[in-house]
Amino acid sequence: MQLRIERRMVPHVPWGLIICVLGVSLLGIWNLASASRPPLAPVWSSQALYLGLGVVAVLVVCLVDYRWIQRMAMPIYVANILALIALRFIGHTAKGAESWFVIGPFRLQPAEFMKIGVVLMLAKVYHDDFRPNEPSYGLVRLWKPVLVVGVPFVLVLVQPDLGTALMIGLSSLTVILFGKVRWYLVATLVAAILAGAIVIWNDYVRDVPEPRPTIVRHHLKKHQSQRISGWLDPEADLRGSGYHAAQSKIAVGSGGVSGKGWREGTQTGLRFLPEQHTDFIFSVWAEEHGFVLCTLLLVLYGAIFIFGLGVGFNARDRFGAFVAVGVVAMLFWQVFENIGMVIGLLPVTGITLPLMSYGGSSMMSVMLSIGLLVNISMRRHMF
Repeated sequence: MQLRIERRMVPHVPWGLIICVLGVSLLGIWNLASASRPPLAPVWSSQALYLGLGVVAVLVVCLVDYRWIQRMAMPIYVANILALIALRFIGHTAKGAESWFVIGPFRLQPAEFMKIGVVLMLAKVYHDDFRPNEPSYGLVRLWKPVLVVGVPFVLVLVQPDLGTALMIGLSSLTVILFGKVRWYLVATLVAAILAGAIVIWNDYVRDVPEPRPTIVRHHLKKHQSQRISGWLDPEADLRGSGYHAAQSKIAVGSGGVSGKGWREGTQTGLRFLPEQHTDFIFSVWAEEHGFVLCTLLLVLYGAIFIFGLGVGFNARDRFGAFVAVGVVAMLFWQVFENIGMVIGLLPVTGITLPLMSYGGSSMMSVMLSIGLLVNISMRRHMF
């Protein structure tokens, strides 16, 4: 393994991607300075430290030829799997989920890094399994990708961390579809989505006398079922399952066009917003800065996605292309789900907003992913 950056790599650095990532990160720190006002701890200073460590991580990843990372994809994947298994024995339980290692004052969430491990392993599988005379994947050939995704998906789901498991599933599904699958598998996926909609209609919407016959509702934990029912009928339990979504929508709506101003948000200042420095950080931004700067934030995220896809389309091998698509998919689905739940379009799940929400594991995993994109872009001329 050689650690170096050659002069001929510099013109291929994706400066647009880097500027957008730093822009969102700095806006996030500024926003956290309002979200974590006294008597809460000033988490913005810790987030600034995490950002600094993340920048160092990007530089370290850029020093390594990503073909070496390709060779290490299996060990990285297995190490993350072992970390998830170790949580069952020495993990710290918080908010009903056994998702963290506690090391002194620091908490580490292995599932955040598992997302990167899955992307790397999927990219390696699709690179090594490439057959020019068989361009699309049928059911038999998909056993490897499904196994790669299925093991960490189940391990994260049983923590239980439905939100992160959902992100692993959606980002992996995007990579699998990018790898070209047979038409009947796409038709099966569409049928499964329709079946899911029918199940939700039967279990939560259909007007029948209680106790209603259900298909999956009785298998869910109480808080999971309440999140779905609260999403479908937000006003049914405003003091209970619908509280988070209701307070979030009040905050977003009260921001108006231009917002109330930094540290002037009442929902934030009076701490009506739950988890306002993590899951609902976008509500803080919307209340204090309004529709105009929310649009700016979405434009910055959109630019990150476009630059990331550009890295994938210009990559010189399948591994680089699949890694880039996987990273962009991972970031896109997190942004989509987080903002969707904040404005009431999607059920509430414990998903952070990349680069905006407070959290060392989240920040480091995102920055490592950005480092992979920069690495692939810098070396697109090397081989």
